[in-house]
Amino acid sequence: MMCSLYEISCQRIAGRYVGAALLSLVLLSGASSLWAADAAGAPISAARAALVAEVGYDLDRIRPGPGENELRGQILGAIGRVPRHEFVAAPMRTDAYQNRPLPIGYGQTISQPTVVALMTELLSPRAGQRVLEVGTGSGYQAAILAELGVEVFTIEIIPALGETARKRLARLGYHKVYARIGDGYHGWAEHAPYDAIIVTAATNHIPPRLLEQLKPNGRMAIPVGNPFGQQQLILATKDETGRVTTQKILAVRFVPLTGDAQK
Repeated sequence: MMCSLYEISCQRIAGRYVGAALLSLVLLSGASSLWAADAAGAPISAARAALVAEVGYDLDRIRPGPGENELRGQILGAIGRVPRHEFVAAPMRTDAYQNRPLPIGYGQTISQPTVVALMTELLSPRAGQRVLEVGTGSGYQAAILAELGVEVFTIEIIPALGETARKRLARLGYHKVYARIGDGYHGWAEHAPYDAIIVTAATNHIPPRLLEQLKPNGRMAIPVGNPFGQQQLILATKDETGRVTTQKILAVRFVPLTGDAQK
C-alpha cells in the first residue's frame, strides 16, 4: 500500500547515467525486437536494461562508496529480472520500466525503482534471512527481496490489494513470500524476530512493536515524518544490547501508514 511518491531528481542529459543507458541500448539494439538475455539466460528488454543503468547511477549519487560491492550488483540484477509490468494494471504497462512511481489503485502506488533498490540496500539482506515488509502494495518490493534469497513476510491493510499481490507473487513463482491482510503497525509477531524490517509507508514515529520484532544487529528502513508531506528515509539499527540508533538517508514522500498508526 504504501509506496513512494518521491522521484529522485537527477541530471539525465550528461554524466554516467546517460552513458550507461545509451550503452545498454546500443548493446541490445542488434537483438531481435530489442531483446537479449541476462547472465542467467532470461530475456531482458532494452527498457529494463536502461532502467537498471539509471537505478545504478542514482544509487551511486545517493550512497557513493558501496557501488562496487556484491550486494548492490545483486540488487541491480533483481531489478533487471523482476517483471515490473506484471505489478501494474494493463493500461500502465507501457510505463512500467520508467524510473518513477505508478498508481496501483486505492490511492496507492508502486514505488520508484530507485527507492526500492535503496531501501533494499539499507537492509543489507542475505540469502536465508527473514524480512518483514509492512505494506505489500503490488508486491514489487517483496519480489525484489525474494530474488535475493530471503524469506519475506509481508502485510497489507487493504484486502483487495493484499489478495491480488498474494496471487500475483504465487503465479510468478515467489514461493518464499508469505502474505497476510492486517495492520502492519503491529508487525507479525508469530514469525519474529526478523533480520530486517522494511516499512513502505510514512508515519511520524517508528512503531515500537516493529522495534521489538527486530533481531539484535537487525536493520529497519522506514520513512518518518509528516505522513501527508515530506519525510526522511530512516535507517534504524539495533545493536546486540537492544540499543537503537537512527540515521537520516534521504528526503522522500510516501503515502501514509494507516490503521493504528493514525490513532
